[in-house]
Amino acid sequence: MPLDDQPSPAIGRASTTRRAFLQQSAGLAACLGVASLPAATAAEPSGKAEPLLPTIDLGKHQVTRLIIGGNPIYGYSHFNRLLGQHQTEWHTPERVVALLKRCEQAGVNCWQNSYAERTLQDLDRFRDAGGKMHWLCLGKPDWDEHPEHIDDAAKRKPIGIAPHGALAERLHRTKKLDVLTDLLKRIHDQGVLTGLSAHNPALIELAEEKGWEIDYYMCCLYYLTRPREEYKKLLGDDLPLGEIYLPSDPPRMLKVVKAVKKPCLVYKVLAAGRRIASKAEVKECFKTALDNIKPSDAIIVGMYQQFGDQVGENAALVREMGTAPK
Repeated sequence: MPLDDQPSPAIGRASTTRRAFLQQSAGLAACLGVASLPAATAAEPSGKAEPLLPTIDLGKHQVTRLIIGGNPIYGYSHFNRLLGQHQTEWHTPERVVALLKRCEQAGVNCWQNSYAERTLQDLDRFRDAGGKMHWLCLGKPDWDEHPEHIDDAAKRKPIGIAPHGALAERLHRTKKLDVLTDLLKRIHDQGVLTGLSAHNPALIELAEEKGWEIDYYMCCLYYLTRPREEYKKLLGDDLPLGEIYLPSDPPRMLKVVKAVKKPCLVYKVLAAGRRIASKAEVKECFKTALDNIKPSDAIIVGMYQQFGDQVGENAALVREMGTAPK
């Protein structure tokens, strides 16, 4: 973790060792390791537009089976504050628009990110530049205290809104499911698709059992919100530092994904950049996800263009492996 508290313009003047660390770490958080390219080459769309990737039905909308996530854009690295700061500084408004334009060019037609002032500004800027991608809004963990943010988000015309998974699971653990169902109803009343995001498969199973009015699920392959005491039961008292990604988690979530009839949008396909040691490993992760979800499901993947064309690489994988009979 860095000692400084504020973003520093000195990052570009840092030592070779520190610069190498940043480049390696940024590649990790991007959720796809690719060969380094000049930043301008990676960021700027060029050439002929590709056909749309394979799609699913999400309500009345046709959504590509690859959806770009927002975490790398807004510094949610799932590694450390330094990497998050680096990602945020690199993603200027102009580069965000270029990234989304590259997604459109590669055949991706949907963007998912979290509700925040900056994300809404980028959404407006992209649309003003002629962007036509669908937008899926994920709420913040404090929406139980600010349900009015649902109304504000709906004004920006998302195709769907979902409360944050950490909030949903906190309300589940504290036996405040009425608060969660009230949020879901408020979303539904806005006339947009209602989503439920979860890291814990049990919450999706509960929603199915209770018959909650939900149009789609957002399913994390890793149970990152697992309480510390549960981790101790599994791993003992000497727990690793930071977020814990258990290889036994994805099969359980994928089992639930296949069991529910509603569309599922699966995320953390690459364990937030922890499974990108090689292009072969990346391909293996994409294949595992696409082979073990329903034809009506999609994957959400963060993409980061500074060191290579991850959008193009990811789109090519889904174009190759993402077609399934409906």
